[in-house]
Amino acid sequence: MAVIDSIVVFVVSLLIGAFGIYVGASVIVDVQDYTYAIITALLGAVVWGVVGFFFGWVPLLGPLLVLLAYLAVINARYPGGWVQAIAITLVAWISILIVLYILAFVDVTTFDAVGVPGA
Repeated sequence: MAVIDSIVVFVVSLLIGAFGIYVGASVIVDVQDYTYAIITALLGAVVWGVVGFFFGWVPLLGPLLVLLAYLAVINARYPGGWVQAIAITLVAWISILIVLYILAFVDVTTFDAVGVPGA
């Protein structure tokens, strides 16, 4: 049963993370494709995890490299440059915080999501 619970939590968290990326991409670069956002969130989570595993332990530099790797995924997947990637990530983070706050407030989920760092 724990495996099924973990899968459900992962999928729901991924969908919430993808929603944030979708909102960010819609607002910043006018791209509105939720499936694309899901794939981006999944790639971002994988890159975040791999880079974090290898470099996350390095004080100060590690978390910066992890964030830079995540931004590189957003930059590669959406039009624009690094500034737009940062803006997409910021809007995604804010929108996910709002969604997670609402869901946590009504006691549906905890305050985290897969695919967007820090959320």
